[in-house]
Amino acid sequence: MKMTRRTFAQGMLASASLVAFPSWVRAADAPATRNVVYGGSPWLGHYPAYLADSLGYYKEAGIEQTWQGFATSSARMSAFMSGDVDIGCAGIVSALALMSRGAKQFAIIGIPESFGRVEGIAVRPGIKSVEDLKGKKIGVTFAASTHVLVLDVLKQAGFKPNDATVLNIPGPELQAAIKTGQIDAAAAWTPHFENILREPGVTLLADDTKFSLYQSHKVTPGPDVLLVRRAFAQKNPDLVKAYLACYYKGSDVLREKPEQAAAALTKLTNLPLPEQLAAVKGADWYAAAQQKELLTGVYPDGLQKLAELLVAYKQIDSAPSVKDWIDPSFA
Repeated sequence: MKMTRRTFAQGMLASASLVAFPSWVRAADAPATRNVVYGGSPWLGHYPAYLADSLGYYKEAGIEQTWQGFATSSARMSAFMSGDVDIGCAGIVSALALMSRGAKQFAIIGIPESFGRVEGIAVRPGIKSVEDLKGKKIGVTFAASTHVLVLDVLKQAGFKPNDATVLNIPGPELQAAIKTGQIDAAAAWTPHFENILREPGVTLLADDTKFSLYQSHKVTPGPDVLLVRRAFAQKNPDLVKAYLACYYKGSDVLREKPEQAAAALTKLTNLPLPEQLAAVKGADWYAAAQQKELLTGVYPDGLQKLAELLVAYKQIDSAPSVKDWIDPSFA
């Protein structure tokens, strides 16, 4: 049920050693480059980057985006650490785990969106309340936002450590696990979230709006942050600014033209169009003009409280000073 910070760090370092990219990718460190290696996935936090590419915004700006897909934020963070990704969106939980160890290879340069209804805990028939999870098996990807959600929801219900069994299962495998009865509940994010809820008899027990910090600060269990590798940003500040200008044009489409955005995104997520549209509309997409306030206002306080909560849940050993990783200079 528990994963120590040391085990998590070792896992990320191990996964980093397995990520091999051709030498031309590392040439992205060259000052004159117009190539950006982006660490992505079908999760909604990556929608703006995908749209900016598919709609031709990067091409118009003379930028080539190389998309590298990762199944988890922890694997993506390993790529940041090894220098194989330049920019990417990640769940703050994985970033905080490295920040708590003093890793300074990356900085937070943006907040893509706020979500609360596109990830949650789905349950098999017969489970009507959190209390019904006693004695049951819950599948979740460890060290992810959904892991934090499960721990928080169980704590709110007064669960003791052995009242339920929490199993570490990769996101793409959760649907099969709940379908075959290997687990009684699955905590997942989009698009796995919607796919699981399509299974006969499976219903939603709780989404991120039930998270304690969401109720008090509107902070989800693992809010998305847009990261840049510091070495890349220092050598290519103008490129980063140009990239972000295109990126937030993608965000504008998500916010202002959700139908157009959903139609383009189905190739990335393989979701049916109605569910893809619901996912787009289920998040609040932040504009470029909002970034300065987000990065310098009260939002970092919520991230700091989340870091402290992760310490209480024994997900990280200590809470870093989150503001030390925030770089508002590109906002």
